[in-house]
Amino acid sequence: MTNTLKATQIGLVQFPGSNCDADCIDAFKRLFQIDLKLVWHEETALPAQLGGLILPGGFSYGDYLRSGALASISPIMQAVKTFAAKGGSVLGICNGFQVLTESHLLPGALLKNASRTFICEYAHLAVASGDSLYHRKLSRKTYKVPIAHGEGRYYIDSEGLKKLEAQGQVLFQYADPEGAHSAATNPNGAVANIAGIVSANGRILGMMPHPERASSELLGSADGRGILEAFIETVG
Repeated sequence: MTNTLKATQIGLVQFPGSNCDADCIDAFKRLFQIDLKLVWHEETALPAQLGGLILPGGFSYGDYLRSGALASISPIMQAVKTFAAKGGSVLGICNGFQVLTESHLLPGALLKNASRTFICEYAHLAVASGDSLYHRKLSRKTYKVPIAHGEGRYYIDSEGLKKLEAQGQVLFQYADPEGAHSAATNPNGAVANIAGIVSANGRILGMMPHPERASSELLGSADGRGILEAFIETVG
């Protein structure tokens, strides 16, 4: 597996206001010896031979209009959409998840937290039912991963939620350490405690928590490593 990881070609799109790109660069280099290929938002093409792509967290374009709205129409996004349409693996973290919904690469929207305050704390994630590689790789445990957002409340209408659940697209739900989820374990008021979803083909993952910030026990948790490994496996 180590040789496969080292050979993996993964890009990272940088928008003005991205601030978790350095965290991703560090985590992939330190954990997997992977040098992420940086792509500036003004580019109109992705590097050749790319197998995976990361849209990092932060505050792209200062979160003007809505979080992720301006980034979703930046020059690079047409290439991102083409990449995704061809089955490329995409990981959107926090602001990256917001960009994915604004770009209609994932359904739903990220709204202001129910508390109307910015939340920065650790959350526990339970894995929902589904048959994607992520579900198969990550099931049977909970993950302690930090959140840091003001607009992380996932919303989708009742019909959309039924479709997500029927197709096994809900991946992560906010839960307690044992994996039980309820209103008490929901930090931002997200529909059905949803913290992350995948596309219908299982190749695109959007999640509000930050696995790259849970890559070492020194940071409070190393649980993010398993999530990043699952993304790498979708690339391979």
